[in-house]
Amino acid sequence: MAPMNQIAPADDMARAALFLLSDESRWTTGAIIPAEGGHHIGR
Repeated sequence: MAPMNQIAPADDMARAALFLLSDESRWTTGAIIPAEGGHHIGR
């Protein structure tokens, strides 16, 4: 059902979490960061 036609590898999910834990996200507040391979498209 995912538009990208694959299940995300665990390391892809880990990259999203690592971004949020890093200094690169220090100005990210109240954001929803979709890491679902486009599953919400067309709903």
